[in-house]
Amino acid sequence: MNSFLDCFWIEILKARRSKLWMLVLAGFTILPLVSGLFMIILKDPEKAREMGLISMKAQLTAGVADWPSMFGMPNMGIGVAGMILFAIITTWVFGREFFNHTTKELLAVPIPRSTILATKFLLIFIWTLLIAIYVYLLGLAIGALVDIPGWSPGLAWNSFKSLMLATVLTTLLMSWVAFFASAGRGYLPPLGWAFFAMATANIMGVLGWGEWYPWTVPVLLGEMLGPNPDPLGPGSYLSVIIASVVGLLATFTWWRRADQA
Repeated sequence: MNSFLDCFWIEILKARRSKLWMLVLAGFTILPLVSGLFMIILKDPEKAREMGLISMKAQLTAGVADWPSMFGMPNMGIGVAGMILFAIITTWVFGREFFNHTTKELLAVPIPRSTILATKFLLIFIWTLLIAIYVYLLGLAIGALVDIPGWSPGLAWNSFKSLMLATVLTTLLMSWVAFFASAGRGYLPPLGWAFFAMATANIMGVLGWGEWYPWTVPVLLGEMLGPNPDPLGPGSYLSVIIASVVGLLATFTWWRRADQA
């Protein structure tokens, strides 16, 4: 247990001393800010037109200026943006060991490799959850400042649950990014995989097969806040779990068989 806590504390120190967390946080800040901007446009299109803002594009994207729309955009965005930004976090956590040439030390220390990997995945999980909470709270503050209608405690709670669930599902899929960062020994392979996964997720969503494709499921969760929600079935969540487990097994298998060469 002490070795696990020591390894986890080391991972926290690495993350705290890097500037990545500030960059990722800035990226996710865009989600509630853009939602608030659309709410301003939709709330008063004439004034927005005088300001030079395009109200029609916002209307096509967001719908109406109310709390369901305010909550819905970040919830859907966490699945899309999270596919890339969470992948950047995962790529850094695993890929930096190869970039800094510290992998050989990790493979040589008298600590089970499974413990090292578990602490890395735990850091990623906590990191992404904290980001989701930040996005939610910032969205609440911006929505209150814009003063839009449709607020209810039930809606706020359902939105929070949907956002956290989308975050958890997206994070689970990061096991594949961890595998490509490990097997690819660097940054480019996992980022390439992340863009491939996002592209195929969009294609599957357009074809109507998104509820069965793991990388599309987190995005679909955001749509459940709309006026006609279409709840995902157990098969959708099962597909994410299966994909995550396969990625975890692949990552642990690679690290177990890796050598110092």
